[in-house]
Amino acid sequence: MSSKILVTGATGNVGSKVVERLSASGASVRAAVQSASKAANLKSAGVEPVEFDFTKPETMRAALNGVEKVFLLTPFVPNMVELGLAAIDAAKKAGVKYIVRMSAMGAEIEPVIQMGKWHGELEAAVKTSGIPYTILRPNSFMQNFSTMLSGDIKAQSAFYLPLGDAKISMIDTRDIAAVAAELLTNPGREGQTFELTGPVALSNYEVAEILSKFAGRKISYISVAEDAARKGMKDSGMPDWAVDAVLELYGIERAGNLATVSLSVDMLIHRRPIAFAQFAAENLEAFK
Repeated sequence: MSSKILVTGATGNVGSKVVERLSASGASVRAAVQSASKAANLKSAGVEPVEFDFTKPETMRAALNGVEKVFLLTPFVPNMVELGLAAIDAAKKAGVKYIVRMSAMGAEIEPVIQMGKWHGELEAAVKTSGIPYTILRPNSFMQNFSTMLSGDIKAQSAFYLPLGDAKISMIDTRDIAAVAAELLTNPGREGQTFELTGPVALSNYEVAEILSKFAGRKISYISVAEDAARKGMKDSGMPDWAVDAVLELYGIERAGNLATVSLSVDMLIHRRPIAFAQFAAENLEAFK
């Protein structure tokens, strides 16, 4: 029988796809959810949902009981490090034998931005925990266009970002999940760190051209000033700490620091990463 694998963030953009991939491979999956109301779809997929709240040690202990491997994705909150450290400690006490930690590309860039600092601290904690590990550093998600930017694209045939003509080697979250599932079911990459990217780096002007082609109408990218981006995020209800962190991330993207194309996806799952054109074609409903 395969070892039991706990996936945190199991209903999120990446975690849900990790659960799907592991389940499809026949792995024994325990899907961490914050509440029973979020577990209905997971039950129907033949996955064991379990309550897991980073702020409630008793739920972490119960969820980790009998678990050998963990996909550790921590929430984007101001106390992310505190919550991540608690989860790593709980995993160690539970006798977990392997962690795949989802970090972020740019975690090591100097000067360190806030998100990079948080991810860097948790990477260090995993490395010093004594638990065998592999760290994944994915780039920005293609799915950002079908989620947070979808509303503007549908309503205005445009999207707005403070990125100028910077290029970014975005990745489809399905590729992150494919890599994570491969690592969790086939040992041999312990102690390694992998940057995960798409097959090419694209500017948002190029992204707009691709979206226009598949949507059948002109979709424009409007590069805005940082002040305008800050106002837009604050007007949408985003808290100040999150606005500051996201703008720092945009800054390193604008500087060209996230344009590198890695071959890690090719190497780990033996195929090319999903191209943005494929992503656009398969997510047309988000842009119509």
